Order: sequence, then structure tokens, then C-alpha cells
Amino acid sequence: MSELTTTAKGKKSLLNKGFRLIGFVEAISFVALLGVAMPMKYFLHHPHATRVPGMIHGILFLAYIGLAHALSDREKWPQKKLMHAYLASVLPLGTLIFDRKYLGTAQIS
Repeated sequence: MSELTTTAKGKKSLLNKGFRLIGFVEAISFVALLGVAMPMKYFLHHPHATRVPGMIHGILFLAYIGLAHALSDREKWPQKKLMHAYLASVLPLGTLIFDRKYLGTAQIS
């Protein structure tokens, strides 16, 4: 079977699409948190600058981990692949690298 989750008609499943979409948005939120909110907090002395972006990123992070686990169970991923997904979730832009390496370059739509 392909690396992608497919239905009988060859279309990617909703789970796969959701995982890839959340991975993309999580990567953007992580970069925004590190590149915009954290400097505002520590260099411009705005202690609340990370409150909302941090919460949004946290929710996306948890969603990514949950969807990675669900997709791993459904697709019978090797343990190493799941560990790479977990590692990717804590590295800036790591989810995009994981997506390209393991899920291919097909569009999310």
C-alpha cells in the first residue's frame, strides 16, 4: 500500500488530509511563536505577547500528536516513523520536513 492513506477510489482519507493540514498550520504557528511572540515578550517587554499564540500553538501541537498516533494505528506505521513524527513536532518546521519525507508532495486539497 502507498505511504498515503487511500480509499477504494484512490483519494486520500480525511484523517490523512487533516494530519497534513494540522502539520502545516502547526509549523507556521511554531515559527510565529518563536520569531514574533517570543522576541516581543523578552526584548520588547510585553509579558502577555505569548499568551494567545502559545495557546494556539499548544492546541495545534496536541492535535498533531493525536492525529499522528491515529494515522500510525490506522496505517500500521513502523515505530521509527511514529517517533520521527513526534520528533518533528518539537522542531521548527519539522512537521513540514516529516510531511515531505514520509507523506509525499501531493497537495492537501
